[in-house]
Amino acid sequence: MSDDTASDADTASNHHAEGGKPNRLARESSPYLLLHQYNPVDWYPWGEEAFERARKEGKPIFLSVGYSTCYWCHVMERQSFSNPEIAELMNRNFINIKVDREERPDLDEIYMAATQMLTGSGGWPNSVFLTPDLKPFYAGTYFPPTDQGGRPGFSTLLIGLSDAWKNRRSEVESQAEEVSKAIRGYLEERGQPATAVPSPEAAKKSLDGLARRFDKEWAGFGQAPKFPTPSNLFLLREMAADDPQAGRMLAATLDQMARGGIYDQLAGGFHRYATDREWKVPHFEKMLYDNGLLLELYAAEYERTQDPELARITRETAEFLIREMTSPDGAFLSAIDAETDGEEGAYYVWTREELDEVLGTEDATFLAPLLGFEGRPFFEGDHYVLHLPQPLPEQAKGRRMSLAQLLEQMRPLRDRLLKRRDGRDRPLTDDKVLADWNGMAIAGMARAGKALGDDDLTARAARAADFVLTRMRGEDGLLLHSWRAGTAKIPAYLGDYAFFVRGLLELHRVTGEAKWLSAAVELTGQQMERLGDPSGGFFVAGKNPNLMARSKDVTDGATPSPNAIAVLNLLELDERTEQPHWRQAARGSLLAFAPVVEQMPEAARMLTIAVRHYGAGAAPSAEDSDLASTPAAGVPPETMQDPAQLVASTLSLAEEAADGEGYRAFTLTLEVEEGWHINANPASDEFLIATAVEGKDAELQQVSYPTAEKVRFAFADEEIAVYEGKVEIRGRVHPLNERAALVLTFQPCDDSRCLRPVEREVQIP
Repeated sequence: MSDDTASDADTASNHHAEGGKPNRLARESSPYLLLHQYNPVDWYPWGEEAFERARKEGKPIFLSVGYSTCYWCHVMERQSFSNPEIAELMNRNFINIKVDREERPDLDEIYMAATQMLTGSGGWPNSVFLTPDLKPFYAGTYFPPTDQGGRPGFSTLLIGLSDAWKNRRSEVESQAEEVSKAIRGYLEERGQPATAVPSPEAAKKSLDGLARRFDKEWAGFGQAPKFPTPSNLFLLREMAADDPQAGRMLAATLDQMARGGIYDQLAGGFHRYATDREWKVPHFEKMLYDNGLLLELYAAEYERTQDPELARITRETAEFLIREMTSPDGAFLSAIDAETDGEEGAYYVWTREELDEVLGTEDATFLAPLLGFEGRPFFEGDHYVLHLPQPLPEQAKGRRMSLAQLLEQMRPLRDRLLKRRDGRDRPLTDDKVLADWNGMAIAGMARAGKALGDDDLTARAARAADFVLTRMRGEDGLLLHSWRAGTAKIPAYLGDYAFFVRGLLELHRVTGEAKWLSAAVELTGQQMERLGDPSGGFFVAGKNPNLMARSKDVTDGATPSPNAIAVLNLLELDERTEQPHWRQAARGSLLAFAPVVEQMPEAARMLTIAVRHYGAGAAPSAEDSDLASTPAAGVPPETMQDPAQLVASTLSLAEEAADGEGYRAFTLTLEVEEGWHINANPASDEFLIATAVEGKDAELQQVSYPTAEKVRFAFADEEIAVYEGKVEIRGRVHPLNERAALVLTFQPCDDSRCLRPVEREVQIP
């Protein structure tokens, strides 16, 4: 979000005022919705009561979508939704609905697509204005309460949109209809199923893309910000046995993350992402899905390498989940906020004065080089984020002691710091229980129990699985998505089935207990019945008359694609039950998603793993004999765009410099097709491929890339830096022989997809 926001201190905030009257959200269980229960806004939860009133009174709907650990959601709640004057405008002119995106990922996907289409960007809070029949006509993200920096304040927006609805309603409804058609076309776009499962080589193509973006100095992929992106790491783990480079990239990335500030060096567990290239400064929220998936990855890598530092991170992360993210009933909780009293990271960061006070001069001097507070402060002026500048085994060697001895000396000092930190005001915990995120933590905890030989960790995984199986079922036995305060609700989404079944299968692998396999079989049957698409693959959600689109979730994001996990589960069930219909269902999904795997292997890494597992499974049938068929099989002609044709390139060279060193100034001009963009250099996220120029049989100097345009897309939490239209890359080049060329790498994307990357040689005359 933009930094040009008003201070919270100068806004009205009466939501905790004594005697404040609760609104309808007080009856909800979501911590995010309950945060708004004392707003003067006449909030409704998503449901027929709100829709009926909007239709009866002919009023538009204001839909606000967020989640409990969203910083800017909190800011807008304090600045606007707690402001009586703004609330009066909302109540008089709109029916106001509040949604927790973690409870309703289906709604979040649809209305984030609307925001992206209407504004070219997206984010949370997502602020969408709808007609009474739920069609969007205006959208944005965070709005300041008053006009600011050339952007309208929320009050101005409410007045303007109310006027448009009253006086130009037919125009508004016409736009809403067009947007709705576009959303349905985007989310429900289906190609014909391919005639062949993609080649297992798709995983190698995806790995090659990761290798191109690997940060050789700090590990991870791309520049800042850096995300864990577990799908990247799962692919590296998958390929490590056959490709030593994959193993090295995985080991380096896990090491740098564990040493960075993204890892909580006192209490264990991982923050959401790092804002810098070096993994030092995190965005401080802690999510169950990150920690569950990373726990599994660290445990698996420890099994592969027997590195004691991986064992330590595995154990500390598991202990963090048990201590801070486990309910009294044994289920895993959703998230811990990034902010305390409106200040991000306040709970986690330190001044040198406080460190010296807690530790004393001698112990602070001992610990400072180990935990990264020896030099100048680097966060918010005078604060440190604790991290490990050097690997602990190297630190131990330099001090002529074993790693175990060094850790033993550090332990009481870390305990003192943690005790002091525990005395601070804690960030809020979102204590709802989600079936899909619990599945991730169950798989991680079970894997950690096996890797560390710790039966208690396995028992913790089993207890959480029992909770979901017994407390998160409807009267008809169907799996439910969310539980809090004794109430389970919302029919399960594909992610719930896929990730929870994956956790059950991991428990079965570790314990050998038949009940886990039996539950996995039962729930996968539910998934196929409720969410299966006859053309292959699975829908995100069941049928619902109040949803304008029914989509599938194919590409990876902060978590792996649920459809990819579902395919991997089907292949596991085929292997463990020897019932061929599971493999047939997996094949149907892979045929349906073949165009995505072939055209965009870097966006669908978990699907490429699924393709690999399918190819390594049972002997292929006659239907599978065409595994190596053409990549375009089953792709409609209108979607078969050649990414190389979307960007033209022209090289111009100056005369040789007078310095006699053989360098010539060059300008490489790119023309990007209208409606498309290429990623800037540096790229904004690790799953994006930066536009780059390197030399082949040529030496380059002073290569400079243009200033990027910042755009927000629905698939990213932050703005993405891109190039559009005419792009000029400048530098100096010294050809070494007649084969000399510039090697240009780029990846064309539009608002909803990225095509395969292109590597083009531009000959130097």
